[in-house]
Amino acid sequence: MADSADPTPQTPDAEVVELAGRLFDAARTGDSATLAAYVDAGAPANLSNDRGDTLLMLAAYHGHAATVQVLLERGADPDRANDRGQTPLAGAVFKGADDVLDVLLQGGADPAAGTPSAVDTARMFGKEDLVARFEDR
Repeated sequence: MADSADPTPQTPDAEVVELAGRLFDAARTGDSATLAAYVDAGAPANLSNDRGDTLLMLAAYHGHAATVQVLLERGADPDRANDRGQTPLAGAVFKGADDVLDVLLQGGADPAAGTPSAVDTARMFGKEDLVARFEDR
């Protein structure tokens, strides 16, 4: 029996790792129904991979507005940055995914969050219409 005070990190169960991989794949491919079912059953809405990319980040970066909406409705944090400081909104700006950008903004995403922020990303790519939109918020 393991001592509860034992600081040794536990290796995740292979089945848990496999399930997490399936959820990340579902986010990348826009499989909203699968993600909704698992999050509704208790999977964390802010589940993140080894790079800090959440399900929401992957769905946003791959242009799946409906999946972004499903995750936001289930408590995903729209401003949670990955290990490189990038947010889902900055990813949507980078990818030019206007429908994802709209859903994230409606879901409360902060254009100033992250490094670089969505505002900074828009400036870097000369997307002055987005810079103005963000500054109007």
